[in-house]
Amino acid sequence: MANPLKFAQEVRAEASKVTWPSRNEVLVTTAMVFILVFIASVFFFIADQLLSWVVSLLLGLAN
Repeated sequence: MANPLKFAQEVRAEASKVTWPSRNEVLVTTAMVFILVFIASVFFFIADQLLSWVVSLLLGLAN
């Protein structure tokens, strides 16, 4: 890192080699993330409710 100018040139050369995703790829990936987060949250909500019900039954707290 002796020469900052050479370092900047190398960074620019490496950045030009990066394959950036297209707008469509970003939108599809973002949509998939939101869908999977929704599915996971529903799953964990149901699992939490079920475990809560089982624990309350085991402890005799159910009415």
